[in-house]
Amino acid sequence: MNPYVLTILLSSLGLGTTLTFASSHWLLAWMGLEINTLAITPLMAQHHHPRAVEATTKYFLIQATAAAMILFASTTNAWMTGEWNISDMSNPAANTIFMIALALKIGLAPMHFWMPEVLQGLDLLTGLILSTWQKLAPFALIIQTAHTIDPALLTTLGIMSTLIGGWGGLNQTQLRKILAFSSIAHMGWMIIIIQYTPQLTLIALMTYIIMTSAAFLTLKMSFTTKINTLATTWSKNPILATTTALVLLSLGGLPPLTGFLPKWLILQELAKQDLPIIATTMALTALISLYFYLRLCYAMTLTISPNTNNSITPWRTTTTQTSLPLALFTTAALGLLPMTPTITMLTT
Repeated sequence: MNPYVLTILLSSLGLGTTLTFASSHWLLAWMGLEINTLAITPLMAQHHHPRAVEATTKYFLIQATAAAMILFASTTNAWMTGEWNISDMSNPAANTIFMIALALKIGLAPMHFWMPEVLQGLDLLTGLILSTWQKLAPFALIIQTAHTIDPALLTTLGIMSTLIGGWGGLNQTQLRKILAFSSIAHMGWMIIIIQYTPQLTLIALMTYIIMTSAAFLTLKMSFTTKINTLATTWSKNPILATTTALVLLSLGGLPPLTGFLPKWLILQELAKQDLPIIATTMALTALISLYFYLRLCYAMTLTISPNTNNSITPWRTTTTQTSLPLALFTTAALGLLPMTPTITMLTT
């Protein structure tokens, strides 16, 4: 892609998210979401492959539908109350429509069906943008309006997302689809706690972005998109294989890795809110997700590849890929747990 065009598109992504962050008027927030969608569409279709074009079309239709629902909900609320302010969503019907639209935008279950298919059609870097940056603007709106949304709706969306995010990833062989279901499950963890402690949602979102960035960058470094090619990583680059396995276990939430931090704090808060059944359900659904992460680690580190690996080991050749972002994200994805008291103190 032309560097000037790429610069314009990435700047538009930043502009759209910033506009939504800074706006208190529904129309400006909607404009920010639309700029975001229009900016990422050419990035998704840049390889001109039929699969990428199909994924781009699906994504555009879903996002346009969600944006229309947000505009409809905000107009309905303004018609009933005379207010366009984001924090003054007092109409229950408009609240429900708005939450369903944002759930469709970020891929919460049961509005998640587009997410694995779209992510599967993209390259890893564009998939990384879709899984991380594109979640920020909708989450800013959800956090601002969470106090007005029906708690039963948020709880249902959260539990369904963690369940389907775990079940859906069990029978997948494509790593991008597995990461899509992982994203759905992590979104469920964030939504379940947003009505009680929005600061914990921000912690969960931050750690999710760090861990997902590390996962996508390690897979890009090893040129891996399927489980059977993941099995050859150990013979090609042992250090990268170890790093990838630890990042995947961190995504699964195993202590003492960073991924345990948000799950620990969220379960603790649910117990404080006297919701032991919900907390137990969330912990059990996390075990389902952990199963397919363990399966990936097993395929990568404890099995011998079924096919002969004739490729030259990458550490003997010069690479054009920069490893500094990978090193930073990997370090953060594996070692933030000791900083738990500091992080919680900063957010309270």
